[in-house]
Amino acid sequence: MKKCAKIIFGLGEKRKVFCMLDVILHVCEHSFLDTLKIIPFLFAVFLFIEFVEHKGSQKLGKALTKLGPFGAVGGAALGCVPQCGFSVMAANLFSGRLISMGTLVAVFISTSDEAIPVMISQPDKISSLWKLILCKVIIAIVAGVLVDVFVKILSKKKEEEKPFEELCSHCGCGHHSIWYSALVHTISTALFILIVNVILTSAIELIGEGTLEKVLMTNSALQPLVAALFGFIPNCAASVILTQLYVDGMLSFGSVVAGLCTGAGVGLVVLFKSNKKLSQNFIIMGILYVTAVLSGLLINVIV
Repeated sequence: MKKCAKIIFGLGEKRKVFCMLDVILHVCEHSFLDTLKIIPFLFAVFLFIEFVEHKGSQKLGKALTKLGPFGAVGGAALGCVPQCGFSVMAANLFSGRLISMGTLVAVFISTSDEAIPVMISQPDKISSLWKLILCKVIIAIVAGVLVDVFVKILSKKKEEEKPFEELCSHCGCGHHSIWYSALVHTISTALFILIVNVILTSAIELIGEGTLEKVLMTNSALQPLVAALFGFIPNCAASVILTQLYVDGMLSFGSVVAGLCTGAGVGLVVLFKSNKKLSQNFIIMGILYVTAVLSGLLINVIV
């Protein structure tokens, strides 16, 4: 984009059009590939949800919903896989009331998207990679367990939500085969993610990664607050930039942990798409941010 911006002036109209088309094609290609990578996860989780719902296995639904601390531990381990597919899966399972809020929070916090591959490409940072993974897993488990405990205390007198009720209340999927229903859910969600990816990738191209990096280039002790906000950008570019800034010595270890704790990839996008309780979604975002900032500040003091 920057190269195009520099050469557009002084060129003929045809050259300008070709340059802009190149940018548009790049944005579309990048967004399409990012979305394509998570479609298998989307279809798998929707197929699972449809299978459980159609078979009427209430015991399985209740078991998944009430995993408690084990759910947070499993969620933290699952999120370690270096891509955002599992955060997408967790968002859909939570919207279907098959996992607890604590399990979802654990998955979101432990998810690092592209951070692990970036650090693996830097041999001198391998030791930091293990520290990063360990810190995020511990934070994810602690946060997940505490969230489930608080939710259990606060919801003692509330009526228990039925599995699938929120996710399938308007789609009429009970009248179709599980394959058809899963496909419909997958297509609608994937299209929503694609639109978000196009918008975000376009914004990053226009603003420039260099500008985004400058926002985080500070020696302030409050750097984790900014990094945690930056991590909310639902795109792999956020985790790549955060990790690269840490590798280049521009972010502290606590700050990169804070940024990656809120960086759940497109998991949050899917959560807002599938879970209609917006207040609940914003509460989850608040939990992620507070946990990330406090963890980052504490790590910076200790390390």
